Amino acid sequence: MSTETTTAGTTVFGAGIKDREAPAMLRGATRFTADLTVPGMLHLEFVRSRHGHARIDRIDAAKAAAMPGVVDIVTGADLAGELMPLPCIWIPGGVESHFPPHPYGLPGAGTVLAEDRVRFIGEPVAAVVAETAEQARAAARAVRVDYTPLPAVTRPDQALAPGAPQLHDAVPGNLNALWTCGNAEATDAAIAAAEVVVELDLYNQRTINNPMEPRAALGEYDPVTEEYTLHATTQSPHNHRFLLSALVLGIPFNKLRVIAPPIGGSFGTKGYLYPDMPLVLYLAKRLGRPVKWADTREGLMRSTVQGRDHRQHVTIAGTREGRITALRCTSHANLGAYPSTIGPGVATALMGRSITGPYAIPSAFCEVYAVFTNTVPLGAQRGSGRAEATTITERAVDLFAAEVGLDPAEVRLRNMVPPDRFPYDNGLGWTYDSGDYPAALRRALELAGHDKIEVMRREARERGRLLGVGIGSFVAVCGVGPSTRMRDEGMLGGTWEGANIRVHPSGEVALCIGSTSTGQSHRTTFAQIAADALGIDVAGVTVMQSDTERAPYGQGTYGSRSYSVGGPAVVLAAGQIIAKMRTAAAHFMGVPEADLQYAGGRFFVPGEEESAKTFQDIAMAIWYGWSLPPGMAPALDATSVFDPPDFNYPFGSHVAVVEIDQETGQVEIVRYAAVNDVGPVGNPLVVTGQFEGSIVHGLGQALMEEARYDGEGRLLSADLLGYALPRAADVPDFDLDRTVTPSPHNPLGVKGAGEIATVPVTAAVANAVCDALRDFGVRHIDMPYTAEKIWRVIRDGRG
Repeated sequence: MSTETTTAGTTVFGAGIKDREAPAMLRGATRFTADLTVPGMLHLEFVRSRHGHARIDRIDAAKAAAMPGVVDIVTGADLAGELMPLPCIWIPGGVESHFPPHPYGLPGAGTVLAEDRVRFIGEPVAAVVAETAEQARAAARAVRVDYTPLPAVTRPDQALAPGAPQLHDAVPGNLNALWTCGNAEATDAAIAAAEVVVELDLYNQRTINNPMEPRAALGEYDPVTEEYTLHATTQSPHNHRFLLSALVLGIPFNKLRVIAPPIGGSFGTKGYLYPDMPLVLYLAKRLGRPVKWADTREGLMRSTVQGRDHRQHVTIAGTREGRITALRCTSHANLGAYPSTIGPGVATALMGRSITGPYAIPSAFCEVYAVFTNTVPLGAQRGSGRAEATTITERAVDLFAAEVGLDPAEVRLRNMVPPDRFPYDNGLGWTYDSGDYPAALRRALELAGHDKIEVMRREARERGRLLGVGIGSFVAVCGVGPSTRMRDEGMLGGTWEGANIRVHPSGEVALCIGSTSTGQSHRTTFAQIAADALGIDVAGVTVMQSDTERAPYGQGTYGSRSYSVGGPAVVLAAGQIIAKMRTAAAHFMGVPEADLQYAGGRFFVPGEEESAKTFQDIAMAIWYGWSLPPGMAPALDATSVFDPPDFNYPFGSHVAVVEIDQETGQVEIVRYAAVNDVGPVGNPLVVTGQFEGSIVHGLGQALMEEARYDGEGRLLSADLLGYALPRAADVPDFDLDRTVTPSPHNPLGVKGAGEIATVPVTAAVANAVCDALRDFGVRHIDMPYTAEKIWRVIRDGRG
């Protein structure tokens, strides 16, 4: 295993360098937003709705205002005309869509505080500011809100029914959009002509992201400069700076600075604007003191965006020989009470365009009903859209294989896109860049011992246990970056990424990047890219990020884009640095530039290595103006941006082997093999950690996680007593491997890695569980596979 003591000139891209961020976290020395304290700081607490749907009749804050330490209380009425609604920036492309309004003619995502009506339990109704957090919480409990309850609806299919409760006047029938892709007529014709047709209904249940640190925000205002500073748990400091300044606060862009301290994980939840962000800034100015808000675990589960929640129907058709000829999917996506800031694109395009997975299916069509209900707004969750598509498709492939009497692995191999057909247009909007899908599946089967499954099945049965095996094969669109493509999908603005490299006179390097780490070890991996491109020791590279005043403009971290979009920006900036240094070195050394080579951190003429000059020599010569070429400025500073021509498409196959205790229904993962292809890997230690975390995330949804609501919109799993998360005892050792297929869409050849290993997990486990229960007549069971649910299936099967 490599360490950071690599010598100058050693290739560090691809080396297993230890994580720079980990030591501080392991010592408990990392300062998250909730740990920040500034002089004079006040504390904010929200008063949240207790109803899933209700009219606000009266808010009485008199008792709370008289309590010790209380400084201010604001309601939605107080903010009317002061703060604009939150905006939505991703509108489903190419379809009619409906949103709550925003003053600038944009789609709205709800007001900062509810004004006349609440639409989900947990929606903020008022905000209390006090000297201490305890005083603010006590006063918030004393604020009285009188409501008139209204009928609620929590399922998207029910929200579309005639007479269903109406959430927004601007959204007829609660339908945000009916989004489609593919050719419906051709797909229906192919299904009608097929020898075999299989249908399936599946509920991909709503889940709750639980990063280590809940959200937090600290707002400051300087009355002398009229400048605001926001410290917040955000994945996108630059984007949030623009949205907050221009579209919520209505202040000049250059008067707001956004800083993201370490944010303790995200999984997609911290890429959104939330009411706390503009509110702490507004109140900091109003009160003349910094204002801080820090969420609790229960608060996170009631108000931070939730994930998944698709009710799907799929039809798969083909030949008796196992060839898939058509696939049709209808999905009802539950958007919750409001569109999130990023909008419903995650639930529509990311899901719908992904349903063909790694298969060459001649005819495919998907339609998504994006619907508002009285639940917490829907947002991204690790692998969002792609995981929902993979689960429904892979379950359908297994059922199709059973119908034609073939091994599920063989059906997959017969239908996968062959290596000689890339780039491959899947007919739904994605053009796969590169891959060898069968090779990944064969390797995963080998790791799982697939050829010995029947022996393992008999041995398990002798112990009173049921064994099942399941496959999840996938392709995951990643590297969200091509500006023209994203605009076609309805995203406002470009999605490129920037990097700035400053070389100090000492030869040490400061790298500033626009993306923001949410746990992906940017300070380590981006330093490796820069060191490799510059030919220097990685220990001499310092990485700075997450501060809009220091880092170049960038879109942030989401969609597994940091390395494949931000990494090439670093390479391009490094190229500018080396080009300038080469010109300066040639002049300084008195040799023709065409004769000069650069390798191993040295500039030299072949055959005259004894007169070589080091990277540090030339850096100092440039900074101090020693014999510079005419017109060359004495500085080493380069900024570059990278806007890829298209997305990248990592892929792979996972194989899960489960055993089920027939007496208790407990499901145990006894073997898990995963082969992923993310192109060349910059740091295998970091990428392996991402794979392992992603798999555990998927296992959590498959086996235990579910956000459950009653008919009135009450979240029945609002804390960790009612919402289970996987523990070490629930997780097996993983058999991991990688194939390497570079992407042609960026100079590093890399593909997204941070979330992709979550995508096939629920499919693999679902197929394994249903395989284990096949003798009980089980065709399909919806997740999560809790012991009680499986015990009832076995009991009913025996009966």
